[in-house]
Amino acid sequence: MSDELQEQRERILDGWARVAGGWGRQADRSQVAAMPVSEWMLAHAAPVPGERVLELAAGPGDTGFMAARMVAPDGVLISSDATAAMLEVARARAAEHGITNVEFRQLQLEWIDLPAASVDAVLCRWGVMLVIDPGAALRECRRVLKPGGRLAMAVWDLPQENPWATLIQRVLVELGHAEPAPQGGPGMFALSHPGLLEEMLAQAGFVEVECEPVAITRRYGSVGDWIGETLDHSGQFAAVWRELDSEGRQSVRDWLTEAVSDYVSPEGEIELPGSSLAALAQA
Repeated sequence: MSDELQEQRERILDGWARVAGGWGRQADRSQVAAMPVSEWMLAHAAPVPGERVLELAAGPGDTGFMAARMVAPDGVLISSDATAAMLEVARARAAEHGITNVEFRQLQLEWIDLPAASVDAVLCRWGVMLVIDPGAALRECRRVLKPGGRLAMAVWDLPQENPWATLIQRVLVELGHAEPAPQGGPGMFALSHPGLLEEMLAQAGFVEVECEPVAITRRYGSVGDWIGETLDHSGQFAAVWRELDSEGRQSVRDWLTEAVSDYVSPEGEIELPGSSLAALAQA
């Protein structure tokens, strides 16, 4: 591995470690919005009692915890993340929700430190597109699955299908507070191109691949509410926000208020649509 790639990986992991606390604070709310994707993944992976399920890039762990209940009492969930800080968030949430049939492991997607053919199902919601080598991550998922095992995963659909995620970045760029997102490399929309995920799964050795969009909706009581959640989730946005004076922050609020005007419900709630690409593949 080149020094440049190693430094890039370390920057990515450091960024996730820094926002782990914020993701923990927002976990309950985020899972409400993410539930259609988690439900799709679990309905298609169909864990059964006694199985061993691995969740990768688990973050706060909610999808995996749903699977843990499905494989109980004798099955086991391995809840994993690349950062120790996120694992601590997941541990706390497992204790809060009474999930006991779970092991916590710090694992990288591109080299999963588990034996070959050691798990029945792998879950990964919104993780693979964030690593430098997603092809390696998918090959590792294939390696650790038992013959006939299932991978259920999700990545984000095209940017234009996800205004909940793109509007804030667009406003920051238009106001001169941020540069446009670089093309290529890891990122939220790295695997959003139509057909790309199916192609990569096939190249990794998976069969019976199916992929379909799953709609989500992010709901906010106000622009301030939306900004508050984004401050917890995005280290980049938080860094920009810290540097703005009161006038600059008000300008961002005003622009965002205009940007979401078409998404305000009759009750005054902001309802921002999104789309995820969910996939099932067989080992």
